[in-house]
Amino acid sequence: MTVDSSKRANGGENAAGEYDLGWFRVLDAAINRASEGLRVVEDYARMVLDDRYLTREFKQLRHDLTALAQNFDAPVLIAARDSAHDVGAETPIPTEDSQADAARLIRANLARAQQALRTIEEYSKSMPFALAHNFERLRFRCYHLEKSLLTTVLSRQTLAESRLCVLVDGRNQVSEFERLVQQLVNGGVDMIQLRDKSLDDRQLLQRGEILTRLLAGTAIRWIMNDRADLAVAAHAHGVHVGQTDLPVCAARRIVGPHRLVGVSTHSIEQARQAVLDGANYIGVGPVFDSQTKSFSALAGLALVREVAQDIGLPAFAIGGIDDTNIELVRGAGLTRVAVSQAICSAPNPGNAALAMQRVLRQGTDMQSGV
Repeated sequence: MTVDSSKRANGGENAAGEYDLGWFRVLDAAINRASEGLRVVEDYARMVLDDRYLTREFKQLRHDLTALAQNFDAPVLIAARDSAHDVGAETPIPTEDSQADAARLIRANLARAQQALRTIEEYSKSMPFALAHNFERLRFRCYHLEKSLLTTVLSRQTLAESRLCVLVDGRNQVSEFERLVQQLVNGGVDMIQLRDKSLDDRQLLQRGEILTRLLAGTAIRWIMNDRADLAVAAHAHGVHVGQTDLPVCAARRIVGPHRLVGVSTHSIEQARQAVLDGANYIGVGPVFDSQTKSFSALAGLALVREVAQDIGLPAFAIGGIDDTNIELVRGAGLTRVAVSQAICSAPNPGNAALAMQRVLRQGTDMQSGV
């Protein structure tokens, strides 16, 4: 992103052709301010979230800023610096010392970086080459990453205690469906996903309304598979989409800002894209062969390990998970699972859910993002 070193951006000259140090003083201060804001957020992603992917993204953004800033004449920037006599240094804003939570800290520091990038962009417009445009691109990357990071933080808070998601079909009879849901409630599941390709829209809506009624007053969330429109109509807590369904942005426009949007991912690239797209959680798999859904290929435990090491967004391993292999999933790094047959086909689904919860929660930090 740099230009030829023999063509430094030496704009900001006055009418006499001399450097306007005030102009470069603005640029120097803005470059420092943007770098500082990005570094604060990068450290949060790295040391608080342990999110390797977002850490890399913010680090790359900061490095790209440094590379672009090298197009300015460094001796001029240093000569223009006058921190000792900065009239703004002694006028603190009352809220600056009250970063009460993670979201505020992130917003404040990224706002600082974004505003500084806009300043650099504007002051670069009088200079040669495409510097202003390149700083504008950095600013928009910063906006995008802000969404990804804040969504990750808020989703981890929302789903902090969600470990077990059970996928259910609508059953043949309403009474049978109600009985299953009540058993899952008694078994302490954290999330229920309604997935049934055989039911028509009215039947899906009816089953969804039953879930809304039976889960009222509990901490259990329920998710509609594929159908964002029916998720809204049935008052679901969210929608789950696959790689060939609605993209996250389209689903978000339908379900609004407060419902969850989950995405099935089958590769680390898809998992990273889900983070950038603003998903609240991801499904990771298929891990093992499943009796309820056929797959052309298995992502396996290798993908579970990759996601656990790279992604801080809540992630549920899915595909053929039961009491014979759940420890393998935990050993690979994920303590959230989505299951169907292992619980729904058990003689007592409630007891099966309780047993799986004990395994998932054993020795786990309930604030963990994974």
